[in-house]
Amino acid sequence: MDRPKLVAIVTGALALALGIGYLVLVQLLDLRDFEPAPTEETPPARSRPSTP
Repeated sequence: MDRPKLVAIVTGALALALGIGYLVLVQLLDLRDFEPAPTEETPPARSRPSTP
């Protein structure tokens, strides 16, 4: 097998592995329950002093 063909196969396998890994990671993160922070526990926003 010549070198360019081997490089193409290795690069393709790496791209497939990264793509599948990304999809698995997204699915795992999507399975988590996301609950926003309660609004009564968030501190009020600080107002900026106005500059003349």
